[in-house]
Amino acid sequence: MNQLTELHDDIDRRVHSIRENNADWLCGKGCDNCCKRLADVPQLTAAEWALLREGLSRLPTERLQAISKKMTAIACTTQRPVVCPLLDHATGACTVYQYRPVACRTYGFYMQRDLGLFCRDIEKRVADGALPNVVWGNHDAIDHRLASLGDSRALTAWFADWQQEGGNIDP
Repeated sequence: MNQLTELHDDIDRRVHSIRENNADWLCGKGCDNCCKRLADVPQLTAAEWALLREGLSRLPTERLQAISKKMTAIACTTQRPVVCPLLDHATGACTVYQYRPVACRTYGFYMQRDLGLFCRDIEKRVADGALPNVVWGNHDAIDHRLASLGDSRALTAWFADWQQEGGNIDP
């Protein structure tokens, strides 16, 4: 088992534990609030990109073309927030959900030293005392484990290189 798979397994266990004890947890496949309001273009390690690339390569040509247009638009603008180019607006889910990066897997389930890493709806529940028994994951530990996988690059940069290598069909 490689380091990224081990990290995903650890994250999945924590997410399962939180969901198991909080049946009405907001985050999950189909909730796209954070996907529509990213602070910046997601950063991925090479290991995360390799997995994501595998998922992208399984998509139909038309879907890849649409994603390619979105990637180009995001790469050419400084406008924020960013809408994830992998988001399927019709379903509210990631087009490559099982291949998604660590940041997408941890959002809403992990905290970073008193900083909330979740949406306003969860923040409101925390402020109202509605989630006192939730054991949040340690996002600093996740970041440390990700750093051990190597340097990160912007999703748009990985995608552009892949496209130049012939991994994607130009629109």
